[in-house]
Amino acid sequence: MPKVHQFTVRPQIPARLRGLEELAFNLRWTWDTRAFKVFQHLDAALLEKCNGNPVALLRRISRERLEQAATEPAFLTHLDEAVKDLHRYLAEPGWFQLTYPEERDLCIAYFCMEYGLTHCLPIYSGGLGVLAGDHLKAASSLNIPLVAVGLFYNRGHFTQRLNDEYWQTEEYHTYDPTSLPVTPVFVGETWRPALSPPGQLPPTPPPATDSADEPVRAGGKQESPLPLKVAVEMAGRTVWARVWKAQVGRVPLYLLDSALPENDAFGQRITGELYGGGPEDRLAQELLLGIGGIRVLRAVGANPQVFHLNEGHTVFSSLERVRELMKAEGVGFFEARLAAGAGTLFTTHTTVPAGFDLFPQPLIESYLGDYLHELGLETERFMRMGRVHPDNASEDFNVAVLAVRHSPRRNAVSRLHRRATARMMSPGWPGFSLREMPIESVTNGIHTRTWVASEMAQLFDHYLGPRWREDTSSPDAWQRVERIPDLELWHAHSRLRERLVAYAREQALLQTRRRQAAGLIRGQLKPPLRPDALTIGFARRFATYKRAGLLFRDIERLKAILLNEYRPVQLIVAGKAHPRDGAGKDLLRHLLDTVRREGLSEHVVFLEDYDISKAIMLVQGADIWLNTPRRPFEACGTSGMKVVPNGGLNLSVLDGWWAEAYRPGVGWAIGDGQEFVHADYQDEVDAEYLYTLLEQEIVPLFYDRDADGLPRGWIAMMKNSIRLLTPVFSGDRMLKQYTERFYLPIAERYRRVTAARLAKAKELSAWRNRVRETWSEVKVTCVEAPGPLEVTVGEGIPVTAKVKLGRLDPADVTVEVYTSRLHPDGSLRDGHPTPLSWAGLDGEEHVYKGTVKVRTSGSYGYSVRVLPYHEDLLIPHELPLVTWEEQD
Repeated sequence: MPKVHQFTVRPQIPARLRGLEELAFNLRWTWDTRAFKVFQHLDAALLEKCNGNPVALLRRISRERLEQAATEPAFLTHLDEAVKDLHRYLAEPGWFQLTYPEERDLCIAYFCMEYGLTHCLPIYSGGLGVLAGDHLKAASSLNIPLVAVGLFYNRGHFTQRLNDEYWQTEEYHTYDPTSLPVTPVFVGETWRPALSPPGQLPPTPPPATDSADEPVRAGGKQESPLPLKVAVEMAGRTVWARVWKAQVGRVPLYLLDSALPENDAFGQRITGELYGGGPEDRLAQELLLGIGGIRVLRAVGANPQVFHLNEGHTVFSSLERVRELMKAEGVGFFEARLAAGAGTLFTTHTTVPAGFDLFPQPLIESYLGDYLHELGLETERFMRMGRVHPDNASEDFNVAVLAVRHSPRRNAVSRLHRRATARMMSPGWPGFSLREMPIESVTNGIHTRTWVASEMAQLFDHYLGPRWREDTSSPDAWQRVERIPDLELWHAHSRLRERLVAYAREQALLQTRRRQAAGLIRGQLKPPLRPDALTIGFARRFATYKRAGLLFRDIERLKAILLNEYRPVQLIVAGKAHPRDGAGKDLLRHLLDTVRREGLSEHVVFLEDYDISKAIMLVQGADIWLNTPRRPFEACGTSGMKVVPNGGLNLSVLDGWWAEAYRPGVGWAIGDGQEFVHADYQDEVDAEYLYTLLEQEIVPLFYDRDADGLPRGWIAMMKNSIRLLTPVFSGDRMLKQYTERFYLPIAERYRRVTAARLAKAKELSAWRNRVRETWSEVKVTCVEAPGPLEVTVGEGIPVTAKVKLGRLDPADVTVEVYTSRLHPDGSLRDGHPTPLSWAGLDGEEHVYKGTVKVRTSGSYGYSVRVLPYHEDLLIPHELPLVTWEEQD
């Protein structure tokens, strides 16, 4: 094979238009319409052919058009204003600097396997990635000092196609990074410069082209900047990755790419497909992301105090930080792990144990054997760290379990998800109630400005003022929604529905032509859908628990709803099944076959290859957003949040975010939150709720028009939904909560634990070892309290407990009386603890005293327990140790 000398040809952009590249390479254009319209003004038709990608547009546009644009006063004014606005945005302080001016040195690292920032940067697959993308955008809007790390997938996620029997097939395409909104990272580049003076853009790395400004060697020859590369050892090979950067407003996202000639065939394909391949491929991806990602941060000079791990795929970043600390501070694995954990937050989005990646021991040994040796760990000991039941040798290694054990601070992504996660964690904390599981929750939010339609944004600008853009989490700003005239709100949303219908028709026509060209179907089809009909959107991953077929459970009843001549209803569906999810593919096939067989093709349209661009059209134009998961398996479900600022209403099971958001007057709830053991019965009950709501409430309300042709009752619900839900479920609210509840406290603890060469970490590690070794000596020997009695509400019950602590001191423990209502069998429910005070010694027994009080009437009980205590424990119950008063 001949040697190939590679080179890149770049467009020659006139000096007067250099601002185009500044705009194109900052993904702020995904939510800043002024910037995006510059490229539409330049060549709207070519931009559409380029899949809405400004970088690809600049690569393909003719030199003649650029030279012409450089002489057009209107275009130049538009360009200059957009560039000036970008400079202002990058230079001005945000919420974080104004609220926490003392935190000038804070740095937060965010790790995730995928990022959904724009449809033309295909490094995402679904909800996890879109949430991560919105997280970065909200962090940029608030100017939170965050730097993100991910992988660059040169084949991305699959393109979905359906064959003649409606079976999903997958196609993959190779993407050229030079035509995507990413830039190469060079040696010497720093992660984030200080805020620039107004009117100046932070410096960017020099392009790899001939220029008089290039670096000069000592001998006088020019040299090109060296691309940044990092190496990770795995399975006896060195895998190299170069680094790309996607600039998301103020937030940099570093992406590792292993498609390099230095790597063997396996190494090159590690970053080929998102979630592609088998366990070996997945483990290699996660090692590259975690270990390689830390090395990228060090190479660009970032030294974060906080590491936010978004899902268990990212946990190997913690191991690399442990290795760094061991080497730098000369400490053992467990001291270093404690120090690294002090600066770690782990967010889980999974609702069932089967959703986590599992790796067999031989694979761990092959890929991590040498690395574990460097950490001073035997493979079996490491396997124990990643098993739900450490002593069960038949269990595979679970990355989420390791993440839980390496991250004292953990959070779920909705309140209900926190409950489901607590159940999964309970085997690791025996003796504790679900309420006391050491996991918190921050309900997800969306980056409102990305998802809101321009028509709605214009209404908000006019009637709400600028504050809704500056802080989408401000309830005061959204109270002004009531000022929007009903007519204007209805017409704006109706235009969005009409646009969605036109788009769905166009997509359906393209799909039909593609199938006709392949000989799969013949004849012409009537254009589907109506622009004035009640339009329901349903877009989900086709997993069985999401129950895409629930609406089709009683097909005759559904047909009566859809085919009503005077009150028509239509459904637009989208979503992919995982390539290895046969049940999900079969569900999709069965649904579409039912649509064809029952003659519903004019009323139900399926959009192939669901992506962000289709999601934007759907959430902006749908009247109703339908969500039918089997409770409680929906961790959060942010897509329903995206219809809210666009005037859409939610019709959903009380799961995920909707369990928190729902109240009468903002949408509809399917069911009342009951969870039945038998899935088929659950489906029957929920389907009955769904049909009844559509027949008796939703459809009549939509078509109930006054003399002006306006559905006043429907519009009132639209306003309630926008006013009450938009600020609460915004990305700004989410990031503020992460900052105040996690990032700042974690940073403070990390600084304290790692100060003075990890002095606190060493002390705390020694204390933990001592407590574990001697905990079996702790015993509640006696509890003195009145016998069975009745008390009035608020009356105190004195309690005295005697406790043997063995070799521990009173300062090492806390003694509590745990009070709760009783189960029918007399056992305690989830309750609340009341600390008892140390009152002295009685021989070898420590005496504790206190008073129990309850504020409501009922049947109660209490028991005394002992827990470990140290002032440097990050959260209660960080150590899963507890000793209860035992039965006589």
